[in-house]
Amino acid sequence: MHEPITDSADLASFIDRALTSDRYAIDTEFHREKTFFPKVALVQMATEDELVLIDPLEVDLMPLAALLDSDRLCVMHAAAQDLEVMMRSCGVLPRRLFDTQIAAGFLGLSSASLATLLSRYEGVQLAKADRLTDWLRRPLTPDQLSYAAADVEHLLSAADKLLSELNERGRLAWVEDECSAMLANALHQRTPAESLRRIKEARALKGRALAIALELVRWRDNRAAEIDVPVRTVVSDIALVGIAQRAPKTMDELKAIRGVDGRHTSAQVGKAILEVVAASRDLPAPEPLKVKGAELDRALRPVVSLVTSWVSQVARDSDLDPAALATRGDVENFLTDGAQSRLDQGWRNEIIGGPIQMLVRGEAAIAFDGAGGLVLERRSGEVL
Repeated sequence: MHEPITDSADLASFIDRALTSDRYAIDTEFHREKTFFPKVALVQMATEDELVLIDPLEVDLMPLAALLDSDRLCVMHAAAQDLEVMMRSCGVLPRRLFDTQIAAGFLGLSSASLATLLSRYEGVQLAKADRLTDWLRRPLTPDQLSYAAADVEHLLSAADKLLSELNERGRLAWVEDECSAMLANALHQRTPAESLRRIKEARALKGRALAIALELVRWRDNRAAEIDVPVRTVVSDIALVGIAQRAPKTMDELKAIRGVDGRHTSAQVGKAILEVVAASRDLPAPEPLKVKGAELDRALRPVVSLVTSWVSQVARDSDLDPAALATRGDVENFLTDGAQSRLDQGWRNEIIGGPIQMLVRGEAAIAFDGAGGLVLERRSGEVL
């Protein structure tokens, strides 16, 4: 059974009870298709003894900060977006997090969905969701409420089984490190340069055009946040790059740029864009987005694909999600002097970092094992 919470007194009472538990599960339903910030529509929470559905359209979620900022363990699945919701709604993140998707990755389940996880560990088949469900519409139907409740109903039990397997394999500390990194990443504010790198057409900008683009991104993000709309609604990516390249001085010049439409040429918005462009013209040329820093030695480039294939084999043999062990980028950075990589230290270094260094030094070789697999062997030095 799930209990609805639609007033502050009931929420306060639930929080008091939850604070007597060692842990709690949480999930959210939200929309952000038409907004800059996620608009939370429902919060599902479970402890060992109860399951509640909190209606954020009726009750302020801020009191949940007391639970999030406690030493109780917060259990979530694929928590990244839910963390953003919690930060926005409560002003804090969970102090301690156990993400069941991350945990499953360290037990061989690659990017496991909640449905996959619950089917494997709880024998529960989740109902298929309508991805177009309007969670902000009231009243929510019994089917909607039951579907939402199922997201946390069995999550603590599944977490128990994951924790048991992780402890048996000595991997719990690995998961704790990854969950801590997720919490740290949730606090990171993306810079204009990071936003521009996500736009393929913007990566080659330089000089004055890049300076304009960076300021336009800064203005676009601030404007989108101010009126709570998606950034593409303020200025599309293609229009932003075009404006940066053409540096218009007049409204007519702005209107002639590809991707620019009536949204961008209204009196208020068009004027603001032209002011950003004008203010950016005399700024010092920024560093290129593709900064030439540490680069992989050309002689080692063929090694990357070979090592990445072997890493995938190690992951399969060890019941690990290959991405949890090392991505291609991790391998490239590890082989690049002056670059930082997840393989530099810790358990990843022990499992694959040391062997990769032996391979590069010519002390080891990767070979087929005769059964379709790859193995790293000590190199004999005998040339065939």
